[in-house]
Amino acid sequence: MAGRIEDYALIGDMQTAALVCRDGTVDWLCLPRFDSHAIFAGLLGTGEHGFWRMGPAYAPGAEPPTAARRTYRGDSLILESEWDTGRGTVRVTDFMPPRDGAPQLIRIVEGVSGRVPMRSELRMRFSYGRVVPWVHKHEGRTVAVAGPDSVWFDTDVETYGKALTTYADFTVAPGDRIAFTISWEPSHKEPPPLPEPEQSLEATEDFWRDWVEHCTYHGPYREAVVRSLITLKALTYAPTGGIVAAPTTSLPEEIGGVRNWDYRYTWLRDAAITLSSLLRTGYREEARAWREWLLRAVAGDPENLQIMYGIAGERELGEAELDWLPGYENSTPVRVGNGAAHQLQLDVYGEVTEALHLAHMTGLARNDYASVLQLKLIRYLEDHWQEPDEGIWEVRGPRRHFVHSKVMAWVAVDRTIKLIESGDADGPLERWKQLRDDIHRDVCEKGYDKERNTFTQSYGSQELDASLLLIPQMGFLPPDDKRVIGTIEAIQRELSTSDGFILRYPTDGKDEGVDGLPGDEGAFLACSFWMADDLAMIGRVDEARRLFEKLLSLRNDLGLLAEEWDPRLQRQVGNFPQAFSHVPLIDTALRLTASGAYGG
Repeated sequence: MAGRIEDYALIGDMQTAALVCRDGTVDWLCLPRFDSHAIFAGLLGTGEHGFWRMGPAYAPGAEPPTAARRTYRGDSLILESEWDTGRGTVRVTDFMPPRDGAPQLIRIVEGVSGRVPMRSELRMRFSYGRVVPWVHKHEGRTVAVAGPDSVWFDTDVETYGKALTTYADFTVAPGDRIAFTISWEPSHKEPPPLPEPEQSLEATEDFWRDWVEHCTYHGPYREAVVRSLITLKALTYAPTGGIVAAPTTSLPEEIGGVRNWDYRYTWLRDAAITLSSLLRTGYREEARAWREWLLRAVAGDPENLQIMYGIAGERELGEAELDWLPGYENSTPVRVGNGAAHQLQLDVYGEVTEALHLAHMTGLARNDYASVLQLKLIRYLEDHWQEPDEGIWEVRGPRRHFVHSKVMAWVAVDRTIKLIESGDADGPLERWKQLRDDIHRDVCEKGYDKERNTFTQSYGSQELDASLLLIPQMGFLPPDDKRVIGTIEAIQRELSTSDGFILRYPTDGKDEGVDGLPGDEGAFLACSFWMADDLAMIGRVDEARRLFEKLLSLRNDLGLLAEEWDPRLQRQVGNFPQAFSHVPLIDTALRLTASGAYGG
């Protein structure tokens, strides 16, 4: 059985990522890309669906021992786990070197004290656990082959096969360092070069040290901010600049429920806000690469802007269910692909335009096509902003006139007006100023409940929605506007959990809710960070700081966050780690630091 979501560590090479549990088991790894088929899918099933465990030997039938300590080596993505046993202490260092050739996962076992019996159990299952590969020896190396894929396993210790699993039993003493590596290569090509684990470890540490040195944030929350930045960098697909929302699929928003989605793609919304955080902390190269990815993905067809694309800009992300996988803690279905790709979500136009605007304002080298794209997007909005859509939360129910979508349409027009006024683009300035006023008036008349003094989820509804917290952050209304304060207080009353975190919107348990789905979900962490931001903006800075630091306490021992927090089970839920949680963590830390609202 897979561990709790927060029991996992992330390692990766900026092209794919693995999740390593506290007991030393790699339960998730897709090769060669984030969106490739998994060779270890035990996270969504059982050990029969693929895993790689490395740790102290244990008795048959017993549970594998968990590490007594684990940490990342400094500001890097190199994981170090230590076990204390009756015979001594052992350390396992796990990492994936930034790719220069074949993708590799390297595990180095090091004796710390005593003599510790160890075991490596490697069970490769291709195609998300469905295909058992042909495992054999080739010139002294172990290789697993199935269809287009081959995975090469290299180590200096003796291995043996049993029950369709490759084992290695060995003992480590102080000073011993034994390396194990798996490398992926297309099966029709020559074998990948023999790995050089120690040189790769040194190069990986150098890479992360150099990258973190570019961070311009040096405030009181630096540890949390840097770990979040490293996580966002790990979710960036280096060859194209695309940013995945998370490296996993189908980790449930409700344990045992059906709200299980594939997040291994590039949402324009998530990527745009990620770009914003990277720019504000000194990472201009990542921002430039994402802008180039955007222009390639949208090129030639901006009127049919999708809400998400593949990491190389692919448009077709057809959704399917893997019925042979029982799901994480029996949460089914397990989905790959995402059927929401072709939804209409008008807010995306605002997020993309805001990101392009920020890139322009922070001095990112001008790209003429970026300005052309921005103008094309506004021309599309001019004709379509009054249409209902599926909104930021990708409802699978009927389209509605979501207030947040209209607000972000206003943002898109507003930022484009600023671009024209700066002299860096030409457009119908007066006409678009009138459009901006029309959208603003429409929202304030149709999306605001005067009796309750709050904006609502959609026109004519009584429901609230945490996305309304972005109204002051986007500049749609000033923070001291009574309607903004009323909305913040209404969301606190109606969408707060017992421990003070924020739900996205009401759900109806077994019945189909506003999003067209049965079941409930946890508190949405991004929304909770937005609440902390808003509280700081309206002058309630002590309350904002307390909420922020309470949110920081939800991170696992390595500083990682999933999408949501289940207040009933007191555990993380949803895909992991989640960019949409780590980005607002950075933004809130920057805001609180600027306001001086921190303890100590």
